[in-house]
Amino acid sequence: MRFLRRSLTGLLLLAVTLGLLGLAAITIGNALRASLGDDGPGRAPQERVVAANVTMLTPASIAPQMTAFGKVEARRTLDLRLKTSGTVVFVADSFRNGLTVTEGEVLVRLDPAPASEALALARAGLTEARAAADEAAAAVLLAQDDLAAAEAQATLRRQALTRQEDLAARGAGSAQAVETAELAVSSADQAVLSRRQALASAKAQVDQTAVAVTRAEIALTEADRALADTELRAGLAGRVDGVTLVPGAVVSANEAVGRIVDPLALDVAVRLSTAQFGTLLGPDGSLRGGAVTILPSGGSTARLSGQLDRVGAAVAEGQTGRLVYVAVEAAPGVDTLLQPGDFVTVSIDEAALPDAAILPATAVGSNGTLLALGAEDRLEEVPVEVLRRQGDDVIIAVGPLAGREVVTERSAFLGDGIRIRPIRPEAAAVTLTPERRAELVALVEAHPALAEAEKTALLQALKADTVPAAVVARLEERMDG
Repeated sequence: MRFLRRSLTGLLLLAVTLGLLGLAAITIGNALRASLGDDGPGRAPQERVVAANVTMLTPASIAPQMTAFGKVEARRTLDLRLKTSGTVVFVADSFRNGLTVTEGEVLVRLDPAPASEALALARAGLTEARAAADEAAAAVLLAQDDLAAAEAQATLRRQALTRQEDLAARGAGSAQAVETAELAVSSADQAVLSRRQALASAKAQVDQTAVAVTRAEIALTEADRALADTELRAGLAGRVDGVTLVPGAVVSANEAVGRIVDPLALDVAVRLSTAQFGTLLGPDGSLRGGAVTILPSGGSTARLSGQLDRVGAAVAEGQTGRLVYVAVEAAPGVDTLLQPGDFVTVSIDEAALPDAAILPATAVGSNGTLLALGAEDRLEEVPVEVLRRQGDDVIIAVGPLAGREVVTERSAFLGDGIRIRPIRPEAAAVTLTPERRAELVALVEAHPALAEAEKTALLQALKADTVPAAVVARLEERMDG
């Protein structure tokens, strides 16, 4: 009897369970059909509000900064070459790579023996030429005296001929005596002509010896200069580079043995696009002088100053744009921070742009528009003129947008007519009264769920003059809870 009662109770419970399961299945099915059917009950759609960062456009005068890359070049570089060949007998201790030399300092000296011998021979040649010149001058004097004597003798012969002709005319002389006198006059005239030729030859010899003296003097000057060329002196003060010379080396004429670089006279060659170069021109089309900041490579935090100096004369083959040279201002340590061949970053100050504002580049769409905040916090797409792009920011012309708030970070969820919840960075921090600050500090210190590190960070934030609004809101929510 007991077994039958328990069996019936179990069957009853099973039937009730199955009935409830069936009822649940029917209810769920009806609900699904009602929700999926066209005539099912619907709910009113809700507008989606997206949070977005906004900022107010305030017109100002902004000086853009153009960033470019350049290469350091030496403005004064002197290649050192020996003018004559020979054996190196002296190399200055300062004539080593990286050391500094002074202007006029003797750097290299060749064996002077050959040049000294050539100088001695040139001096002997000059002495010999001058002696020949003196001899030629004396010969001219002698030739002049000899000519004077011949002319006097010819005069006497003519006087004798005249006497014989007078005697012959009076009948006291003979024709033979007259003929003899005539022959004597002819011989005297021939002697005068010969003496004149000798005088001309003597004078020509004087001119030839004068030329020889001039040549000897030139040879002496060249020999003296050749002796001086055995010493190589520094043409300017600077740092030495490219030296491989040692005493005992044999060098040839015009062989380069090193160079001197003035470490304080440096330029930075910067290649700019044509559009960038156009912003650096003044109203008259000339290069506007502007301040330039130079950032050395290698992670150095030093900042060097420079000035726009000149523009390249031509565009090299395969290049575009313009090559602008920046003159680096001499300053302590510039010779160690910058060296020829270094690549540096330059920041060029452009002319100030009036009625402009700086925005993140993400604020401007690809179609050149901004999303401005309108009535009921709805967005309006407005066109804007982008004046410059520098890094992650853009400089825009404010114009009629002055005083309006615009979105600083566009996304796919934002567009014309979309309603947003504006987040203003200037309102992201609040100033607390002493009483309110004390309440929040007490709340943080008494909160049992906060970790020690989080509690320390919150207390540090609450001690500041301004506290992030998000921190204050979160703490106040806990106080209300």
